[in-house]
Amino acid sequence: MDVYGLDGKVARSITLPSVFSGEFRQDLVRRALLAEQSLNYQPQGHSVVAGFQTTAVYIGSYDASYRRGRHMGQAIRPRQKLGGGAQGDVRRIPSAVKGHRAHPHKIERIIEEQINNKEYAKALRSAIGGCSHAEFIKQRHTYDGNTFPIIVDDKLEGIAKTKDLIVILKALGISKDLERSHKPKLRRGLKRSAKSRHFRNSVLIVSKSADKISKAGRNIPGVDVTSINDLTVQRLAPGGTPRLTIWTESAATSVESAITAQSVRTRR
Repeated sequence: MDVYGLDGKVARSITLPSVFSGEFRQDLVRRALLAEQSLNYQPQGHSVVAGFQTTAVYIGSYDASYRRGRHMGQAIRPRQKLGGGAQGDVRRIPSAVKGHRAHPHKIERIIEEQINNKEYAKALRSAIGGCSHAEFIKQRHTYDGNTFPIIVDDKLEGIAKTKDLIVILKALGISKDLERSHKPKLRRGLKRSAKSRHFRNSVLIVSKSADKISKAGRNIPGVDVTSINDLTVQRLAPGGTPRLTIWTESAATSVESAITAQSVRTRR
């Protein structure tokens, strides 16, 4: 595999690990995506007294002669106790205004999707292998090249300025994909989220150490930077389709050992 310099020209060639030539299994990748995304869910619960903090009470149809509602042209339901023996609005029941919910959320509900460590590691290898297949990459990107993944010299990890990183990405031929990711997509539907903007995923930069280059890439819409120790299926194949990735030489040659040391993500 060719290794490109920061000027976009081929510097040398290396042999990539076998993980880059692996089979892409979309079913396994989506299975791991579900497990990763479930870690971000927030448990929901409601107060046990919600809808019951009222003076309303159900008297009954025959058990009482006072406030029972018989022959008054009113439905026999739990009603508020007003002054002078008058009956107020219906409360407490789910069909009433300000009544309790029929089936409220429970805090003890299990919302996290579990996945085995070996299964997740296999899905991670499958996502890395999918980043090497041109037919999957060109489904979501406009990159003109035919060699995947893109391997760049380790000097890329020392880039700390955004303007320098943009020059390097343009030299590698990713300018069209960057311009496309700058155009935000408006989310249709609910009024509260109609103005929210989502930037398309462009390129993922994987390095062995992302201390400096992460500062340069965080200001470019659609560009993500990660280290090999923080690789996830969500970053490699968002939505179940592999994305365009740029690997530094040291990250590409040592990714196999990094995957072996990783397991299911349990942190939020």
